[in-house]
Amino acid sequence: MNQALLVIDAQQELIDGNEKEQSVLNKENLLNNINSVINKAVESNALVVFVRDKDVADGVGKGFQIHEAIKVPPASKLFDKEATNSFYGTPLMDFLKDHEIKHLVIMGCKTEHCIDTAVRTATINHFDVTLVEDGHSTTDSPTLSAEKIISHHNEILHGHYNVDCFSVVRNSNEDLFQPTHNNYR
Repeated sequence: MNQALLVIDAQQELIDGNEKEQSVLNKENLLNNINSVINKAVESNALVVFVRDKDVADGVGKGFQIHEAIKVPPASKLFDKEATNSFYGTPLMDFLKDHEIKHLVIMGCKTEHCIDTAVRTATINHFDVTLVEDGHSTTDSPTLSAEKIISHHNEILHGHYNVDCFSVVRNSNEDLFQPTHNNYR
């Protein structure tokens, strides 16, 4: 099965924060888990794809780049986006379809925005999705703590489906590139 790891908005300024915004919750764990899953993707011969949001650091400089603690594989692919949805206005969908990807492992930032949107968009576009339970993060909102936002999304996105394709939530310690979707079909 052709698979890809999709790392969304794992950018320096978004993860670390700046003078206006706090860093994401548990950023050190997030960075470690992203690196761990990248290693698993490479070992499994899965494509590794990064998406950057042009809104982060106004789309320029060190703050816009993939976080310096992340070990970006030389063969990885990079797309820039201008919307919450990683697929909107980018060649990402065509790239995944051209490579006959069937299973996406998704992680990155921010949980309630770009991660949620990517999981939902992927399932309606015929991908099975594994959301990495401890591989996405966010900041507090006026209504909910970051911890509650993450927990809520892990709950509601586990089993989110569109008839034949759906998402499951699994921990980074698991063998994420051995999909378990068929166990639930």
